[in-house]
Amino acid sequence: CESAVRHAVVSAGEAGVSCCGYLVSLIFGCFLSLLQLTGVLDDCFCDVESIDVFNNFKLYPRIKKLTEKDYFRYYRVNLKRPCPFWPDDGHCAIKDCHVEPCPESKIPVGIKSGNYNKYSQAANTVSDMTECEQAKELGAINSTLSNQSKQAFADWARHDDAQDNFCELDDETSPDSEYVDLLLNPERFTGYKGPSAWRVWNSIYEENCFKPRSVYRPLNPLAPSRGESGKINNRLCLEKRVFYRLISGLHTSINIHLCAEYLLDEGWGRSVWGPNVQEFRQRFDTAETKGEGTRRLKNLYFLYLIELRALYKVAPYFERAFINLYTGNSQEDGATKDLLLQVFNEIRAFPMHFDEKSMFAGHKIEAKTLKEEFRLHFKNISRIMDCVGCSKCRLWGKLQTQGLGTALKILFSEREIQNLPEHSPSKGFQLTRQEIVALLNGFSRLSTSIHQLHHFRLLLKDNR
Repeated sequence: CESAVRHAVVSAGEAGVSCCGYLVSLIFGCFLSLLQLTGVLDDCFCDVESIDVFNNFKLYPRIKKLTEKDYFRYYRVNLKRPCPFWPDDGHCAIKDCHVEPCPESKIPVGIKSGNYNKYSQAANTVSDMTECEQAKELGAINSTLSNQSKQAFADWARHDDAQDNFCELDDETSPDSEYVDLLLNPERFTGYKGPSAWRVWNSIYEENCFKPRSVYRPLNPLAPSRGESGKINNRLCLEKRVFYRLISGLHTSINIHLCAEYLLDEGWGRSVWGPNVQEFRQRFDTAETKGEGTRRLKNLYFLYLIELRALYKVAPYFERAFINLYTGNSQEDGATKDLLLQVFNEIRAFPMHFDEKSMFAGHKIEAKTLKEEFRLHFKNISRIMDCVGCSKCRLWGKLQTQGLGTALKILFSEREIQNLPEHSPSKGFQLTRQEIVALLNGFSRLSTSIHQLHHFRLLLKDNR
């Protein structure tokens, strides 16, 4: 590293440019090489070092501060939905698996008003009157309909709403849905593991993820893959290759969080959480995973680029004046909106975004079929999250899956976003508050993973 730094300083001086950028990226590169994680990512022209510098120095501090705001810290979720695929194993009895719902009195008045897809005070008042008037009209019409017909209309409406969704969304009006304070229920290793946890990921990879038949995903995710997993990317079309990498990147990100916030000691009424280097090495070290760990980490960076691109695309939706991220506290709401716009400005300045236009760009009928297959596969994965036995793991699994699903919805709604009206809501493209909270918190988790990777590199360097 010292030799490389000296060489960079000389090269920069000869080129007549600042040494600072060279040094920052080079120092990161030295630490990255400990995991053989360096260079350009597949399926895009961005490199790992550029993402590290951009995320850790520019975006991570802002996105962390944003998700601590009231609008983003309260997430409404149903953790009691039964598993739709196999008999329920029962919920984890470990105390750290428990999720503490938020008391009604703690939820900001603007959030608990029930209008979860409204963003401003005006939308929570004026538009409610319009909805009441519409309800009266519909009530007059529906009085001549049978209950069966009413149910059919409701089913059709839900079906229409679901056509662009990549996730199975929770019904926020369900009595089982509760608000959770994400800051008081952080994602960490709770002790939940074994066959129940492995069955979830095994089902995702083996039954719902595009991959070559020759690639074997073992029941135990810590075991290295058999077969020529290094050739995965050459055996699939771009769209299916992207899908596999998104799921692998999400799995990698979750595993990094668990390694970074590991239960190190459970003393007298006080648990100690911190980084577990041995657990990290077991999952990602090049030698211990026979090279699979490096691919997993690169898939994390790839997923980061995908969600970063979605935020870039959706920025005009939030930049409209009437979008206020309403909680009922005008001063807090203004600060939240300003911080969100700062995040978008940073994202807009990033020069190496993923180009999604190369996806689904073939024959129209084939592209449409593939896109629908892509959407249904991911929607099925979002349903599998209801099979996670640990409530805290289920909470963060559902949130991060929904965040990625919302990102995909954005990327495939470019035309609708371009045609957004400036001063009024759009019928063509809408995001509910649940989707907005999941999108920003989901991306924050990826940003945190890359930030935590830097700390693990330092710990690995110290150990060696």
